[in-house]
Amino acid sequence: MPATPRSPRRVAVVGVSLSDCGRVDEATPYALHAQAARRALADSGLDRSLIDGLASAGLGTLAPVEVAEYLGLRPRWLDSTAVGGATWEVMAAHAADAIAAGHANAVLLVYGSTARADIRARRRTANLSFGSRGPLQFEVPYGHTLIAKYAMAARRHMHQYGTTLEQLAEVAVQARTNAALNPEAMFRDPITVDEVLDGPMIADPFTKLHCCLRSDGGCAVLLVAEEYVQDCRTAPVWVLGTGEHASHTTMSEWEDFTVSPAAVSGRLAFERAGVTPADIDLAEIYDAFTYMTLVTLEDLGFCAKGEGGAFVEKGRLTVGGGGLPVNTDGGGLSACHPGMRGLFLLVEAVRQLRGEAEGRQVLRADGSLPELAVASGTGGWFCSSGTVVLGRS
Repeated sequence: MPATPRSPRRVAVVGVSLSDCGRVDEATPYALHAQAARRALADSGLDRSLIDGLASAGLGTLAPVEVAEYLGLRPRWLDSTAVGGATWEVMAAHAADAIAAGHANAVLLVYGSTARADIRARRRTANLSFGSRGPLQFEVPYGHTLIAKYAMAARRHMHQYGTTLEQLAEVAVQARTNAALNPEAMFRDPITVDEVLDGPMIADPFTKLHCCLRSDGGCAVLLVAEEYVQDCRTAPVWVLGTGEHASHTTMSEWEDFTVSPAAVSGRLAFERAGVTPADIDLAEIYDAFTYMTLVTLEDLGFCAKGEGGAFVEKGRLTVGGGGLPVNTDGGGLSACHPGMRGLFLLVEAVRQLRGEAEGRQVLRADGSLPELAVASGTGGWFCSSGTVVLGRS
């Protein structure tokens, strides 16, 4: 007789934490990994012996093997997927699938970086190079930097849909408004649209405040199978649906500069979760540049294509602003950005759903805690996307 298929297990996030973030001059990236991992484990209330899966990227020659050794773990399930800022949402999707299938019971996602401190100590330069081999050899000779690629895409959206510089600046202003409520944010002083527009030009149309900050920091997220939830200290936040997508690496192969891969990953995540964008209470979106937030909101379905500029006006992205709270911790534009920031999106989404975002807590119209959140990470220059829908039930 054939074996009866086992029903997939539900998967929950039960532990989240940040390491020390912002200006951390004395720690190593490994130390930030360990600090975040210990804190996330303490947050869950589970014993470290339960962890049998590890996902990590961006550190060491054999990541995540080196990180596992540093943490004293011997995982039987590993993931080192590296697709830029979307890495952690993609990893969360893979981890949830592995747990659901019984290949692991508890998977730790962990990240740490001293991007800011390394430059300060002259251990690296400020330039980020992806090399000149493979497809990139056709772009590198023209000096087409990462930020220039985002800037060119933003200009196309402005040309095609009439999006204005003021609307893009609103994204930065409202991110700072949210950061002002977050004691852990690196920059909290209010800014205005005029201050964004009058800043030093980095890559037209982006001035300095259109761009993410550079910080140190790390974080960790622990996912477990449903049977372990009862042993946890905190209320579970369930992984309801995930999606991932890769669209291009060279700009010449990007069919439409105004459409990000979130158009696919978001649709898949919402369909698999059985919800729609209208059901979502808050969104955590990768925001290395203001245009990323605007176009991702369109592609996730919170507004129609070309209407992102109008959607972000009038404080609609702020906590308590009467619209859709976005990047409630201040995002990469104001809170922290130590590199591949996607894992921070999951941490903030979980904190919001658990009612632990003191001072910036999102509430529904009836005063209750939010029920659904979406975290959407972007990698490269809109090359990849991972989207995760989370819920309290």
